[in-house]
Amino acid sequence: MHKRRNIVLTLLLFCGSTLAGEVIVRAFDVPAYIFPAPSQVVIALWRGFSSGLYSKNLIHTLLETVLGFLLGAALGFLVGTAVALNRYVEHFFYPYIIMFQSVPKVALAPLIVVWFGLGLKAQVVNAALVASFPVLVNTIAGLKSTDEDRMNLMRSLGASTSQVFWMLRVPNALPFVMAGLDVAMVFALIGAIVAEFVGSQAGLGMLIQSMNFNMDVAGQFSVLLILSIMGLLLNRCILLLRRRVLFWDPSEKERFERERVAI
Repeated sequence: MHKRRNIVLTLLLFCGSTLAGEVIVRAFDVPAYIFPAPSQVVIALWRGFSSGLYSKNLIHTLLETVLGFLLGAALGFLVGTAVALNRYVEHFFYPYIIMFQSVPKVALAPLIVVWFGLGLKAQVVNAALVASFPVLVNTIAGLKSTDEDRMNLMRSLGASTSQVFWMLRVPNALPFVMAGLDVAMVFALIGAIVAEFVGSQAGLGMLIQSMNFNMDVAGQFSVLLILSIMGLLLNRCILLLRRRVLFWDPSEKERFERERVAI
């Protein structure tokens, strides 16, 4: 009951703020090139989807984001594991990883486009580079937080290094990794859009650039609305995955019980 009430209140708040925006824009006669009325944004949305323009570019950006997220998550987990388990890798390579991450991806995007072209590959690579770092950092933190007494106990019982890793260290690190994936999904979307800004033949970022040249502010707001909803839905997908993977984690059990009571 509480959950349904919260959903209803959220929808009412959204509708109320939208109506208030419409009234303010029309009351103060705000020019459309500064801030378009919500009704104009809705019209732009209708035109974009009815013509198929938004749908085609939405699928392209979604594909870039998902592929970049998967590649970045795999890269972050592998490199994070290497750093956490090998002190020589941590000592010699981790500073370079931090230095690379400190470079703005907006500055790297033109080089990535030059190296990989204007197609899907460049956007996926840029999204993966942006998404990999939160997974990498959380993987390192999770693997290093394993209780030393438990590892010694498993070794005393004859467990191999691989058994300690897969049966103790990885399960212990999973809550950290899932938290990194939660951030990485949003970062992957941002990385894909940044790459589309620099150079792309399709995608929602390319549409924003095109609308910016044409001074179609209502169209830009409609695309931004699509991106925000896309980010929210992708985040919800990661939360559902987290619930499936971490069903044994006490914090997830406690959250599930709270939600069940709220319903």
